Amino acid sequence: MPGLIGLMQATETIKLITGIGTPLDGRLLVVDALTMRFRELTLRVDPERPPITRLVDYSQFCQPESIAMEPSQIPSITVLELKALLDSGADDLVLVDVRNPAEAEVACINGATLIPLSTIESGEAVERVRQLSEGRRLFVHCKLGGRSLRALQTLAGHGIHGTNIEGGIDAWAEQVEPDLPRY
Repeated sequence: MPGLIGLMQATETIKLITGIGTPLDGRLLVVDALTMRFRELTLRVDPERPPITRLVDYSQFCQPESIAMEPSQIPSITVLELKALLDSGADDLVLVDVRNPAEAEVACINGATLIPLSTIESGEAVERVRQLSEGRRLFVHCKLGGRSLRALQTLAGHGIHGTNIEGGIDAWAEQVEPDLPRY
């Protein structure tokens, strides 16, 4: 399987470099090796997405595992503790939601800023998070708490530290805002 995919990637590279043939640009090739069938999916450009102007800092992105924080080292709070902080009127905190946009359309915590995990892991949104959290306490949530933990591990590798929200928006809907849709 790696050989087959590698050969197709090399072929695509040659097509792009030489300008001949039709590259898979804007299409995704799905390979089912068990049935030896290929499917093609057409991808649409998101007009709201900013253009890619630079690549991630590869050396920073691929830091050794020893630099990354273990999940047990990342502080966390419950949704009830978060609610108390928000109710206290504390203006020194920022709440980041790392779910996908489609999930955020279903339910969200008021005041949260949507920054999908994929954009943090790719390095694309790291500076945005750094700016948002400058001089403020960073709190991160997702649906259940796993993706927010991954986001905080990635951010820690960039020197940005924050607190995980245990149980995510699911716990928020259950314990704080019962009228919020659960999915």
